[in-house]
Amino acid sequence: MPFGNGSFVLHKMLEAKIPGYRVHGYDPRLTFIPPILSLVGRSERAYLIHTTPDHGLFFKRRRIPLIITVHHLVLDSYMRKQATLPRRIHYATDLRWFTIASLKMASRVTTVSRFTADMVQKELNYQSPVKVIHNGIDTDRFIPSKKTHVKGIKVLFSGNPSRRKGFHWIPAIAGRLRNGVSISYTGGLRRSPVLLKAKNLKALGQIPSKDMPLIYQTHDILVSPIVREGFGLAIAEAMSCGLPVVASNCSSIPELIDHGKGGYLCPVGDVAAFAEKINHLAESPRLRREMGEYNRAKVERMFTLERMVKEYVNLFEEVLEQ
Repeated sequence: MPFGNGSFVLHKMLEAKIPGYRVHGYDPRLTFIPPILSLVGRSERAYLIHTTPDHGLFFKRRRIPLIITVHHLVLDSYMRKQATLPRRIHYATDLRWFTIASLKMASRVTTVSRFTADMVQKELNYQSPVKVIHNGIDTDRFIPSKKTHVKGIKVLFSGNPSRRKGFHWIPAIAGRLRNGVSISYTGGLRRSPVLLKAKNLKALGQIPSKDMPLIYQTHDILVSPIVREGFGLAIAEAMSCGLPVVASNCSSIPELIDHGKGGYLCPVGDVAAFAEKINHLAESPRLRREMGEYNRAKVERMFTLERMVKEYVNLFEEVLEQ
C-alpha cells in the first residue's frame, strides 16, 4: 500500500483492529518500476493478501488468496477528460491493464461504495460479484464539538487541493459568500501550502491525521465540490463531528449525504449553488445544529469503524475457509 493516501489510512485502521493484519507501506515512486513491488512484504509469511487493484497483481503469491478493495476508480472516459495528458495516457494503458489483471487474480473483490461497485462492473466488464464494504469512522475520535463558535462562520475544505476534489472552484465560491463567512482549506499531501489571495480564504497546510478531529470541531460547515469520489472519507469524518455538508451531487456522495437532511447536494461545478447553500446555513444556527445531529446519527448507524472491521473479518474468514 503506498504511503500517504486515504487507502493507506483505512488499511492502517484495519491493522490496529485485526490481530495478525499487517500493512506494508511503500514509497509511491516505486510504482514507476512496478515489478519491484513484488518484493514488498515478500519476506513475511502470509495466509491472505489484501491490497488495491492498481498494482495488486504484483503482490499475488501462489496458493495465497488475494482480496482486492477498490477505493476509487478513474478509468472511465469522464475521469480521463478531467486529467492531464500524461495521466490520461496512464489511465488508458498500464493502469487499466494492471487493474483488470488484478481483478482477474482476486479471490474476492470489494469496493467502498455502491457507486464504485457499479463502476467496476460497468467500466471494466467485471462479471463476478462485488461486495460493498463502506469505510468506517472512529466515532470515539471524531466527535462533535461541545463549544459554540461566536466569531464568524468557518467553512472547511478538507482534502488534496486538486481538480478532482474541486479545489479550483473554491476561490469562486468564497467570492460569493456573505460577510463573516470564511473558508479554510487543508494542504492534503502537499507539504507546501497552496496560497490563494482572498481575505476570506485561509491555508491550513498539511494536517496530520491525528489532528483532523480538532480541525472539524473548530469549523461550522464542510464544503466538498468534488468531481469524483470513491467514498468520501472527509465527508464522513465531518458528519461524525456533527457538521452539515455542502457537496457535489455525484458519484458516491448521495450514499453519505441526504439532501435537505444532513446538508445539500449541488450540481458539479455550480459555484453559485454552493455559495447559496453555504450562506443559507450560515444564517441559521438551528439548521446547522439539526443537520449536524442528523449526520452524526447516520454515521453511528451506518459508517462506524466497528462495523467496517467486522465485515472485513467475516470476509477474510470466509475466503480462508474456502
